[in-house]
Amino acid sequence: MLDTINPLTGKKYYYKDSVEAVKKRNDAQMYVDGKYVPKSHPLYKPGKYKTFNDAAFSALQNYETCPKGEVYILKNPAWKDWYKIGKAVDAVDRCKSYQTSSPHRDYELVTFAKVEDRNKAEKLLHSHFTFRSRERRGEWFHLTNYSKSKFDSALRRVNDRTSTD
Repeated sequence: MLDTINPLTGKKYYYKDSVEAVKKRNDAQMYVDGKYVPKSHPLYKPGKYKTFNDAAFSALQNYETCPKGEVYILKNPAWKDWYKIGKAVDAVDRCKSYQTSSPHRDYELVTFAKVEDRNKAEKLLHSHFTFRSRERRGEWFHLTNYSKSKFDSALRRVNDRTSTD
């Protein structure tokens, strides 16, 4: 096969063009919702998955033992000035999972940050916003006059604290 011409390139086949090499390479990659996931991701496991939850259950041990991930702040216009502060391996994917509980699919990811220890960062954020909120219900905080820049500032401070401890 290596002596024949590749119809796509018009050149001789390169050894990495072989069907076996392409299959081997593809079998070692991970995709979630059609997007490539690098090997450095804490839930990395070769295969194709619809959501990170699907990948997490197949790699549950990595999920529980790897502290890396993201902390996020999301909102829904149905509840004015209420924000959910949480943790996830992937904040965008977590927001997608919330959409299934809303007929309007109107949850909005306000902001998020990658952190070395998502558990610790989430606890610090909860403490930070408990004293700034009018009311707290679980991971939901009633916060008035908060902009994305204020949330980003809090995320930066928490990230600084978790990366140096």
